[in-house]
Amino acid sequence: MQFHDLLNVFQGITTLFDSPTPIFVGRIGLMLLGMLLVYLGRKGVLEPLLMIPMGLGMAAVNAGVLFLDPMTAAAVGEGTAVKHGTLMMAPLVQKTDNLMYILQIDFLQPIYTFAFSNGLIACFVFMGIGVLLDVGFVLARPFLSMFLALCAELGTIVTFPIAVAMGLNYGEAASIAMVGGADGPMVLFTSLTLAKDLFVPITVVAYLYLGLTYGGYPYLIRLLVPEKLRGLKMPPKPIVKITADEKLTFAVVACTVLCLLFPSAAPLFLSLFVGVAVREAGLSYFVAFIDGPVLYGSTLFLGLLLGVLCEASIILDPRVLILLVLGILALLLSGIGGIVGGYIAYFASGRKINPVIGIAGVSCVPSTAKVAQKEVSKVRPDSIILPEALGANISGVITTAILTGIYVTLVPLLTK
Repeated sequence: MQFHDLLNVFQGITTLFDSPTPIFVGRIGLMLLGMLLVYLGRKGVLEPLLMIPMGLGMAAVNAGVLFLDPMTAAAVGEGTAVKHGTLMMAPLVQKTDNLMYILQIDFLQPIYTFAFSNGLIACFVFMGIGVLLDVGFVLARPFLSMFLALCAELGTIVTFPIAVAMGLNYGEAASIAMVGGADGPMVLFTSLTLAKDLFVPITVVAYLYLGLTYGGYPYLIRLLVPEKLRGLKMPPKPIVKITADEKLTFAVVACTVLCLLFPSAAPLFLSLFVGVAVREAGLSYFVAFIDGPVLYGSTLFLGLLLGVLCEASIILDPRVLILLVLGILALLLSGIGGIVGGYIAYFASGRKINPVIGIAGVSCVPSTAKVAQKEVSKVRPDSIILPEALGANISGVITTAILTGIYVTLVPLLTK
């Protein structure tokens, strides 16, 4: 056995040292990052359902690089240039013949091609979110809920012109701006529609930054809302009884109207409100199916595919640094916008509404609502704002879906 034959046995190592320096460093860094994501998911710092498969996929795809053509791989010892790749998936295959070949070679390619690249996984996750939502919190206080949610879209709106000013095109700017909505499926759907060449780093940035709603927003609340106001106990209100029929009617009407206004985002609206409808109609078998296999199966493959897409050659785009900055800016502005909305509600109500509720308008359901209640409880344990916070939280999902529809509809018109 010659030396180059021995190298071909351990092609992951061979391709690592055969790579250009940026790819070499990137592969090592992404393998370590993948391991870190698994650790942070296990510790509960980041969402484990997503981060553990995502981290493992990230580590595996950057470790498992091989020579795609065995005939040329034999020439490594002679310094001949060879093509590197993996047996995971090829995200940007465009020619039909190439795609049919790849579908028979890359083991995750069928899932990616038929359930990821068309946004199907995002719709499945959104359907699962719909099953979990109780729109009664919105219907009990619709004006307050929608007002706070609209204020919390500040980052989703303001980041768009900033991103364009930083050199991104309209589609890329709209996609990274959607990170401000703190709703991963929306970012995935928008970027797949408007910025396919950058949807991998944009979506990865979105899901990594969603952890900031857990860890960063409490500090933002403490910075912008003094302790006296954080502990404000709102006067009791009579309980508004919302029936299942009223919730079902809302789901049907809202779905129809939104699809009529923004048909480009109709798959998202339909998925969300199908979840709400089967919940309120009492279709227990559908609820169990969507809440179980559909939601958790989609989440598993979403995390795994996102991790596998983080190959060094794909993720090392010079625009990724811009995306990192814009993603954090979008989430920060949305949090600030939500709190500003909370202050407006506080003054408009005669100082009766706790302004902390505003940050729950950022639609990371139910994380931001829990964060708001937790920060209030630390100051005054008997102050309960969760019902109002959940109303704003669920409204945030709806407003983020609406903005997705607006961007997906308008951006192609702007680029004509």
